[in-house]
Amino acid sequence: MKVLLTREQLNNCISRLAQDIKLHHASANDLLLIGIQQGGVVVADRIMDQLKEELTGKQPLYGQLDITFYRDDIRKEILAPDRMNIPFDIENKTIILIDDVLFTGRTIKAALDALLDYGRPAKVELCVLVDRKEHRQFPIQADYVGTTIQTEKTDKVKLRQTDTGDLEVVLLPS
Repeated sequence: MKVLLTREQLNNCISRLAQDIKLHHASANDLLLIGIQQGGVVVADRIMDQLKEELTGKQPLYGQLDITFYRDDIRKEILAPDRMNIPFDIENKTIILIDDVLFTGRTIKAALDALLDYGRPAKVELCVLVDRKEHRQFPIQADYVGTTIQTEKTDKVKLRQTDTGDLEVVLLPS
């Protein structure tokens, strides 16, 4: 296991992502942040914490999206769903979809499919902590990227919690 982003580097990436979102969305009117379970929710929680401190006035609404039943790559297993929490209308709103790692694009496609069950947003932007862009299977690109890394296709990149409770991004070689 190799550490790709230490706690400090990860915090810097999240701060940059929050600043970029704030720069592009000075007004939080009609802005929704939605974290994809599970790693995307961890990243989204931290981005929301920073935005709450920095944005004056109206705060963006925040939800959590479970894509378990929309995935096309895990059909043989019985999976327990994660928490779904979108207690607001997404119709004609700008959504920033947040995930930890963008790899093939299949997770994002599933998330977009799931969102359409809730309504038709005006716009969906994508925010990711780590982009592994050389392995894309769908034409999906992030609007906000914490860092881009090059990996082997068989490598696993994970956001994980250390024994001390800190977060780090690790590479699990194949």
